[in-house]
Amino acid sequence: MGSWWQFLLLSIPLSLPGDLDYLEGNGGWLTNKYLALMEEDHCTVERRDASLTYSQFIDQYAFSRPVVIQGITDNSEFQALCTRNKLLAEFGDRLVRLSTANTYSYRKVDVPFQEYVEHLLEPQDLASLGSDTLYFFGDNNFTEWGSLFQKYMPPPFRIPGTSRAYSFGIAGSGSGVPFHWHGPGYSEVIFGRKRWFLYPPEKTPEFHPNKTTLSWLLDTYPFLPPEDRPVECTIHPGEVLYFPDRWWHATLNLDTSVFISTFLG
Repeated sequence: MGSWWQFLLLSIPLSLPGDLDYLEGNGGWLTNKYLALMEEDHCTVERRDASLTYSQFIDQYAFSRPVVIQGITDNSEFQALCTRNKLLAEFGDRLVRLSTANTYSYRKVDVPFQEYVEHLLEPQDLASLGSDTLYFFGDNNFTEWGSLFQKYMPPPFRIPGTSRAYSFGIAGSGSGVPFHWHGPGYSEVIFGRKRWFLYPPEKTPEFHPNKTTLSWLLDTYPFLPPEDRPVECTIHPGEVLYFPDRWWHATLNLDTSVFISTFLG
């Protein structure tokens, strides 16, 4: 059943200014002290370090199961360019395309990056649907943002016959995308923390495509029997999560998070 903090959270508005802090350790991005309680009790995705070889990756993970790899990339230079102040100074007047934070992301809105950061980048409202929540992820302008993406070091392991495509995003604490699936890829957090929930292709999760991951975590997750629980893990800066082809996954940003995915198409 639900943990005590889940019921506590139900009575705490996520948008109270006094609950939020800007932390230099998080690149100047907003953090939420209550959502710090929302990491899983135990990461059930296997963690490997940088000694993992390419042949081990292909044999053990590429086509069968997710894995978190620690220290396989060094994106300290990219991280230094992704602080709140640096991104606003460099890209504040550029348009970014926002998508709704639901399974199918059918609505798109273009706004200046500064407007998104200063007025729309807020903690998830528990009362809002994912279909009413705007989220900056993907639909990146690689011409205007090219100077930034050139500094990113992607994970080195590739699946034969695929090519890389990046999706960069910034989203508020408590936000995320509900369950969906697509081809294989990697996710790396640059600032903040992102909690992942994953199911293999043959096990369709119980969820509503227009509700938020946060509402699923509070309303559905606590009542799942053990055999219906997802595999899950929270990734931090310096870690990369790999997800195989067609694996169901949902994400939840525990802080305001800066992140980038490398899709293997």
